[in-house]
Amino acid sequence: MSTVDEPASAVLDLLLETPLVRDRSGASLQKQLHERMRGAILDGRFPSGCRLPGSRALAVALGISRNSVTAVYELLGAEGFIELSRQGTRVTSLDRQEAGRRTTRRAAAPRVSNRASLIRGASFNAGNSLPLRPGVPAFARFPLGAWKNCLDRAVRKAGVGGLGYGDPQGESALRVAIMRHLAVARGVRCEPDQVVITEGAQEALSLCVRLVTNPGEHAWVEEPGYRGAQSAFTCGDLDVVPIRVDDGGLCVPESAWQTHAPRLIYTTPSHQYPTGSVLTVSRRLELIAKAQAHGAWIIEDDYDSEYRHTGELIGAMQGLVPHSPVLYVGTFSKTLFPSLRLGFLVLPEALLAKALPLLRETLRGGHRFEQLALAEFIESGQFARHLGRMRRLYRRRQDALRAALTQHLNTPHVITGGDSGMHLTVRLPADCSDMRIAEAARTYDMAPMPLSRFALKPRPDDNGLVLGYGNTSESLFVPLVRQLGRLIQADRRRGRR
Repeated sequence: MSTVDEPASAVLDLLLETPLVRDRSGASLQKQLHERMRGAILDGRFPSGCRLPGSRALAVALGISRNSVTAVYELLGAEGFIELSRQGTRVTSLDRQEAGRRTTRRAAAPRVSNRASLIRGASFNAGNSLPLRPGVPAFARFPLGAWKNCLDRAVRKAGVGGLGYGDPQGESALRVAIMRHLAVARGVRCEPDQVVITEGAQEALSLCVRLVTNPGEHAWVEEPGYRGAQSAFTCGDLDVVPIRVDDGGLCVPESAWQTHAPRLIYTTPSHQYPTGSVLTVSRRLELIAKAQAHGAWIIEDDYDSEYRHTGELIGAMQGLVPHSPVLYVGTFSKTLFPSLRLGFLVLPEALLAKALPLLRETLRGGHRFEQLALAEFIESGQFARHLGRMRRLYRRRQDALRAALTQHLNTPHVITGGDSGMHLTVRLPADCSDMRIAEAARTYDMAPMPLSRFALKPRPDDNGLVLGYGNTSESLFVPLVRQLGRLIQADRRRGRR
């Protein structure tokens, strides 16, 4: 490549066009000079082979210390932008720089993987504080003081040792606490070594994919269903097959076992998300038996089953029969708070030995202080007391939202769910668009989710709104529902034009 021996004086002229700024609150003179020279080299204003002024001459011209200039030259040299020698300092040959000077064409669009291109963007994200957002617990009711005390004790007890990597499966104390809680509250059969602590339920789902599937195999998801499961399976290069749900939960046609026999099945049996249905015991037993016969694994996502508002808690599918092919997933995002980023996976005993090498090589055992604090929070009984308080609160809020919908939403609608969890689903007439209504609601500081966004292949009856009541005060439901009603009526008039 040919070089350009541009006089150093021309370089000085370029650097002197805009004076360096002496401002203690901003970047130092040295940093400003480095960024200016680096940018000039990258964009071709200082071409390859260009001779730079000596450090003394540049320092005098810019009115800064020679040490600052020398430091900048040394850094540019270490980065490979310039070559320093007794014969002078010159810009090195940079193919990228010269190519940039020869063309003004816009850079090509970045290429992403096929799996990344298949992920549907979440266009309805909203802040946690907006009312009616599904899946957000009542932050103001969390016992922050008690949690801080547990965390302080965990830090004191673990000391500096807690700063290193922990057991890849998670802290032993937390795995024991989770095992004990699940045995009593959910009927889960497991030992502590079957419990794996994860960074939320999403990592647990991704771990299931890595453990038991190969690219191209079929994976069933509920339709409509949890978008996180759809994304985890897509990122695992699986063929995602939507299976419809009805009032009895996941409804698997016999033909699906023949045409799309699954390797992995995702279900939320105790409280289907987002419709709120419960998978009947007959379907649970049949699903387990069919999965065993076809060599499939079932992911049971028990994300908010602790919040049942009528009768006793529904037991987990995992504990129905011995040695069931169920990978049980749970999270503390709903029962405590989302930023805790702690979930767990209960592995079937038959899978544990084969899973250990992958767990030990890919997991690093982080969040150690938080894990130890959570173990104490559970074992001390504070977790159970918090769940009891939240059940009562969410029951009142669910009743208040249901009453507001019944009395003030004049549009024909059907309410589903409500026996558990922190949301209700409202199905709407086909002559309005749940997508447009949800988008319009953002302008009024509301964050309902459109039901159709949960379906891979939406049908007309997937038109509705998913309304969260976890972090919304009862006093707000009437004005919020009235405003939603006005938005729905406006959208229906728009659809008739």
